Parts: sequence; structure tokens; C-alpha cells
Amino acid sequence: MNTKTLATPRWLDQPANKGLLLGLLGVTLFALTLPMTRLAVGTVDAPQMSGVFVALGRAVVAALLSIAFLIATRAPWPRREDLLPLAVTAGGVVFGFPLFTSVAMRYVEAVHASVIVGVLPLATAAVGALLHRQRPSAGFWICAALGSGLVVGFAVLRSGSAGLNIHPADGLLLAAMLCAAVGYGYGARLSQHMRAEHVICWALVMALPLTLPIAAFTRPQAALQASAWWGFAYTAVFSMWLGFFAWYRGLALGGTVRVSQVQLVQPFLGMLFAVPLLGERLDAVTLGFAAAVIATVFIGKKMPVHATTHAPRI
Repeated sequence: MNTKTLATPRWLDQPANKGLLLGLLGVTLFALTLPMTRLAVGTVDAPQMSGVFVALGRAVVAALLSIAFLIATRAPWPRREDLLPLAVTAGGVVFGFPLFTSVAMRYVEAVHASVIVGVLPLATAAVGALLHRQRPSAGFWICAALGSGLVVGFAVLRSGSAGLNIHPADGLLLAAMLCAAVGYGYGARLSQHMRAEHVICWALVMALPLTLPIAAFTRPQAALQASAWWGFAYTAVFSMWLGFFAWYRGLALGGTVRVSQVQLVQPFLGMLFAVPLLGERLDAVTLGFAAAVIATVFIGKKMPVHATTHAPRI
């Protein structure tokens, strides 16, 4: 009997399958980001940390961990041609996504935000297609447009008495989605010739001259609830650091367009985590819109994606 076969399933021998599994692991860690951010920033009635501190303070903590990791693994310095892509990656996942979501989460529930971010898989796939010069089919883009329309429709419906006026926090969440998609795409591209762990670490270290002074200036001045610090700690260690180890490696192995679609489970996971952590509830309308958005992402995943021979340099 072949013990190696028992220890490692044959389907894991394929890089694409390994990429999907690692991508799912990363998404599971990311799914707690919004509920934990909600704990850290509090609510309008009971504010805790400022959104700016949560976003950049967690980047400082992750950067310090990154310095230790880079030294321990004897990481080589980034190549000169990698500096700009690293800066773009940092702009998307170190600054843009954390800042926009941290500010928005004081004004919306994590369940609501989880649905808004439900279009992130298609956005990430679109960025990946551009970077790798792939040509998703017309059906893929129809699914993307339909999913975006459902998300906007949910935001309008949830605006309540404001009628068709969408809450400003929804705009912040959509901006966060775009920043994450760009940061994911460029980070995955770099992970094809750099260790995935080193990509996020170097992005965090490059951002440290900006994140450190801003975080120090916006640090909390009053006593906070312990739950706020637990939420902050999770976003620093898992959302801003360890989650990217699995996520970027998964995108590099399985391809950004395909692996990005495992994010379709993130809204469901975010909602489920928010219920016990924050005492939020799931209603039929939220679940219905979530299911519809997830369905468009799932159908889009099945649509053909044609690859060209050469990918562009970045």
C-alpha cells in the first residue's frame, strides 16, 4: 500500500487544486475581518477606536511581525522592478481597503457589509484578467454586472426612509472592494516569482514610514472595552498578515481569475460569524440578496476564460 497516497490526496498534486484550497483558507480568515473591525471601532452610540487607527495601527503591528519574519527567513531584497507593484499592492490592501472598511464599519452592520463586499470576487477576477491579458467570456461579464446591480439594489433597499439615497458608508465599502481587487491582483502577480509570504511582508514594511506616525497620532487616549482590543488584534495578525500568506499563494498557484471566485463564500461566513460575535441577526431579505449575489458569482465562475500566450510585465 502506498502510504504517500494515503497521506496526500492525489487531487492536491495539481497546483490549481492546491490554489483553491489555500484560497479558501485565506477567505475563511478574511471573513472575520468585518465583524472584528466592528468590535474594534464600536458603533455611533458606543464608539471605541477610530477607523484610521484600526486601519493603520493594525498595519504597524503586521509590519513589525513582517520584519521579524523577513529576517528569520533571510528574505532577499525586492528587485527594482518589483518596487512599483509592491507600492500598488500596499496602496490597495494596506491603506485603501483597511481605511475605507474601518471608517464604514461604525455606521453599518457587519451583515450588511458582508453582502456589499460580495462583488469582490468578480472585481478581483476582472483585475486579474487585465494583468494577465485573459479574455473572460461575455457571459462572465454579464454575471459581474448582474451581481453589482444586486448589491446596489440591496444598499438602496436598506437605505430605508432615505428612499433612493445610498448611505455614504456603502460608497466607502465599494471603494474598499476596488482597492482590495487591485491589491490582490498585483500581489498575486508578484507571488509568481516571490514567496507569497514575502509579498505582503515587504508591502507592509514599505508602508511603515507612513502608517507608524499616523497610527501613533490617532492612538486611543481613553480606556476601551477589551472586546475592541481583541478585534484589533485579530485584524492585525490574521486579516493584515497571516491571511495573505495563504491567499497570495493560492492566487499564484491556481490563477487569480479562477481562485478569486472562492471568495463567494466570504459573505456567508461573515454573516455567520457576525451573529454570535456581535449579536446581529439574519433576516430573509439579507439572505435572499446574499444568495442571489453568490449565485451570480458561481455562474460567472463557470463561464469560459481564454488566456493569451504572453502576460504583460508589471
